[in-house]
Amino acid sequence: MTRLFLSPPVSELSATISVPGSKSIANRALVCAMLADGDSRLSGIPTGDDTNVIVSVLAELGMLTKIATNDVVVSGSRKVRLPGIVDAQLAGTSSRFLTALAALSESTTIIDGGDALRSRPMSDLHIALAELGADVNPLGESGHLPVSVSMGQMIGGEISINGDVSSQFISALMLIAPVLPRGLSISIVGPLVSRSYVEMTARVMADFGVPVVIEDSRIFINQSLYRPREYVVEPDFSSAAFPLAAIVLKHGEVRIPHLGTSQLQGDSAIIAILEQMGIDCSRDGDDIVVRRSQSSVLTPISMDMSDCSDLVPVVATVCAVIPGESRINGVGFIRNKESDRLGDLAAELTKAGADCDVTDDGLIIRGKTQLHSAIFDTHHDHRLAMALALISLNAGDSTINNSGVVTKSWPSFFSDMAPILGVSAPEN
Repeated sequence: MTRLFLSPPVSELSATISVPGSKSIANRALVCAMLADGDSRLSGIPTGDDTNVIVSVLAELGMLTKIATNDVVVSGSRKVRLPGIVDAQLAGTSSRFLTALAALSESTTIIDGGDALRSRPMSDLHIALAELGADVNPLGESGHLPVSVSMGQMIGGEISINGDVSSQFISALMLIAPVLPRGLSISIVGPLVSRSYVEMTARVMADFGVPVVIEDSRIFINQSLYRPREYVVEPDFSSAAFPLAAIVLKHGEVRIPHLGTSQLQGDSAIIAILEQMGIDCSRDGDDIVVRRSQSSVLTPISMDMSDCSDLVPVVATVCAVIPGESRINGVGFIRNKESDRLGDLAAELTKAGADCDVTDDGLIIRGKTQLHSAIFDTHHDHRLAMALALISLNAGDSTINNSGVVTKSWPSFFSDMAPILGVSAPEN
């Protein structure tokens, strides 16, 4: 286990932090390119574990050529084949997309992953694929990985799926829909959480030539052809939220180059959230800049974050230093992310002296002006590691256990964030 000691600089913030490409967009674009007949060049591909799972599968199949660290060519084909065994490690999104892709293959694929991924729910996707005619057989606990998947009688048609468990299930079905002879009509039962990610899927599919119609709780996708193309993955707002939100804990200025070009991500909501807290946010060319003076008054927030739930760890963390009561609602479903992002997060914030309660669908945080240093556990969750690291800006020297979990989305997080978090010393 890697333990990281953080000792931020005393001076005010003055930092320019470059963030990786969006793994959410990259994963969707890689699948679209894989199913397009011909070569697509994708640039801005992040190097995190989640995206590397799909990149590795494509490379193993001989469908991917790496041009540079963040630049690949995918030689796609409508005829799907996957390796006999796919190790998705801890990549939730990738495992679900690859499970759906396996349902297009005549040969059998076993999708598996690490213990933390095996514990995450998959049943809604497995049931939907089976109802559409795929052969889906659990190799352990039903509704979890590992699972054996092959095409069976997959032809498409109509399917219903719950909307309040994970939007990734819906996105996985959407991505394979154009390849099915009858296309796909998806009826969403109940409220749809993380709707912005479903809309992102539709936008990326459209970029690769496949129209998607979304009408309230229905999604329509006809049989169609993905078209190969050159595609640039935009900078990741989910990652950018951490350096941007640092300004709440320490005054000064933080700039994120090229983030202003990002158009597809629901987590761009971080800008409106920070503005609501009292932060000055502006665009300078293609850059996003946030500023706060030492005398600025910070305001607690109350909001439904169901459409930007990946922001909950960082937003809750900074709310812990804003005097007054903040409420985060609509996110009960994030208990089944990489960690219990409500209970585990609240427990870690409490270690630093934060006053935090877990509710049925969110958190109540009663902010204090000063927290104290602590030793934080990351619960196998990259976003908890990144969010908890920010506490050192208010509390002083802090320790992050298992800091290596950040490789899931931003492997160089701690070195890239050195201008904000200071010199860090790892101990194995």
